[in-house]
Amino acid sequence: MKLYFSPGACSLSPHIVALEAGLPCETIKASTKTHQLDDGTDFYRINPLGYVPFLVLDDGQTLREGPVIVQYLADQAPEKKLLPAVGSMERYRVLEWLNFIGTELHKSFGPLFKPDTPQDYKPITIKALRGRYEWVEQQLAGKDYLMGSQFTVADAYLFTVSNWAKHVGLDLSDLPQLQAYLARVGSRPAVQAALRAEGLLKD
Repeated sequence: MKLYFSPGACSLSPHIVALEAGLPCETIKASTKTHQLDDGTDFYRINPLGYVPFLVLDDGQTLREGPVIVQYLADQAPEKKLLPAVGSMERYRVLEWLNFIGTELHKSFGPLFKPDTPQDYKPITIKALRGRYEWVEQQLAGKDYLMGSQFTVADAYLFTVSNWAKHVGLDLSDLPQLQAYLARVGSRPAVQAALRAEGLLKD
C-alpha cells in the first residue's frame, strides 16, 4: 500500500493507524500547498482532488477520505482491535466519534487556516470549536481513550485534529482531561513513530 500524506495534516491519522495495525505501508509526502511530490510529480495526476490522505492499494484500487481509510486499515488487522466488530454497538460508537470529529471539529478548523477567511469570522469559529471541545472534555472523564481503555481509530483522528489548536489561536490548555488524553495518545510508540516520520518530532 501507498499512503500519500502531508506532515501534520489529517493524513497523520491513517499514518498512525497503519503503524498501530502493523501494516506494510509506504508513505509518500504530497505538499498541500504546491500539490507536488518531492520528485516534482503533479499530485493532481494521482488524486484529482489534490488532497490527502490518499491510499493506493496493492491491486491499484484507491481510497479517499481519512475516516474511511482508517476503517479499511483497521479491518486489515482485526486482532489489534482498532475498530470493534461489524454489527456491534461499540463499532457504531466509534463511527459516531469519527463523524463528530470530521464534521464538528476537522471541518471547523479549515477556515482558520485560510488567509482569505474574513478576520471577524475567525473568533466565531474558535468559539464554536471551544464549545465542542468542552463537550469532549466531559466525555473523556474517567477514560483513557474515547472508548474507555481501548485505543481506536477515533483516537488517532481526535489527536491529529486537536494538535492544530495551537496553530490557530484556540487555547485548550485549561481542559485537563483533554490535555492528559493528548499526552497519553502522544506517548504511544506508533504515534511517536508517525510524528517522527513526518518530521514533527525530533529525537
